[in-house]
Amino acid sequence: MNKLKRIIHEYHLKQKLKYAFHSAELYKVRSLSNGKLAKSFPKIHEIKIEDGFTRYTFTLLNGMNPSEVKKKEFVFRQVFGNNIEIRGSLKKYVLHVYNAEMKKQYKYNVTDALVAIRNHSLPVLCGINRHGHLFSYDMVTVPHLLIGGRTGSGKSTQLRQLLTTLILSKRPEELELYLGDCKKAEFHLFRNVEHVKANVVQETHIQQMLVHLKTEMDKRADLLDVFAVAHIDDLPKDRRLPYIVLCIDEFVMLRKNKLIMDSLLELTALGRALGIFVILSMQRPVASVLDTTARSNLSVAMGFRVRDAIESKVLCTPGAEKITVQGRFYMDTNGEMTELQSPLLTLEEAKKLLEPFKIMPSNTKPVNDFTENDDSIFGRLE
Repeated sequence: MNKLKRIIHEYHLKQKLKYAFHSAELYKVRSLSNGKLAKSFPKIHEIKIEDGFTRYTFTLLNGMNPSEVKKKEFVFRQVFGNNIEIRGSLKKYVLHVYNAEMKKQYKYNVTDALVAIRNHSLPVLCGINRHGHLFSYDMVTVPHLLIGGRTGSGKSTQLRQLLTTLILSKRPEELELYLGDCKKAEFHLFRNVEHVKANVVQETHIQQMLVHLKTEMDKRADLLDVFAVAHIDDLPKDRRLPYIVLCIDEFVMLRKNKLIMDSLLELTALGRALGIFVILSMQRPVASVLDTTARSNLSVAMGFRVRDAIESKVLCTPGAEKITVQGRFYMDTNGEMTELQSPLLTLEEAKKLLEPFKIMPSNTKPVNDFTENDDSIFGRLE
């Protein structure tokens, strides 16, 4: 596209955005000296045509209500089509208009996954974006994860691939997993996996597990103090410790247990430097469980389809209540929003991938599956 054509094209795009402002009633009316009325629209700073999308940057005028932008999102969809995304707050906003729809399904691929996470110390494989690129991040840098989504949204499948990917990427001496399955339905798959030090379903055992991790946290804090370092990665090589990931599914069922909730709060507040990280998931995000302090400790939230705007607000993933595609989610990373499609890893495929990591003691009793009759869920490990 030559310069003149680009200028003309950008002019038409600008007029289209102004038409959207007008249709959404995002303007201020002022009186002119001749007695006529004029409309002032939000200021358009930039229109940039990228490969696969067009980006519009604009700011609201002083006095305009920011909530109107989200409320009138349907108008932008009517003007630009359904493949749009609006990000921003208070005054500055960025509108992305994409040329193509996101994939509605992405099958988990081991080779692609390991390439995407190769530079991460403790990888979290998230999913593909609108451009088909796999998105991942390092939990050591961005600690603790909250996942929310109603039944059938893809939340459980995401948990499955997250844990499987961690196991595939780290040796047992580099990573220890502690799993709490309040629904008693999600983590059977990980029984007898060498990385898994506890895989429990009863509230009493989850409480014991957290007491154990609190003790481990204190030991690690003392070790950092002895060597005068700020993070376990800075310890001498001969004193290096494995990362620990605690994952509890449907933890909202534990909300009445003050010891458990206090322990989770302490782990998310202090765990990062000690190499202890938390993944929590829930079907129905509840504000009374996720207060401001608890939510601020969870750097990342993945919001799959939830029931309503209140639940999406609790997760800090606005728009999650409008998701219609299974496996689609919004991810909030310290205030930055991304729309992704999670990798689909079936139960059978996960079993095959995990088979090389399975161990079974001579008495054939699973080493990380604990029953009500156990005096200590950690006694067998010791």
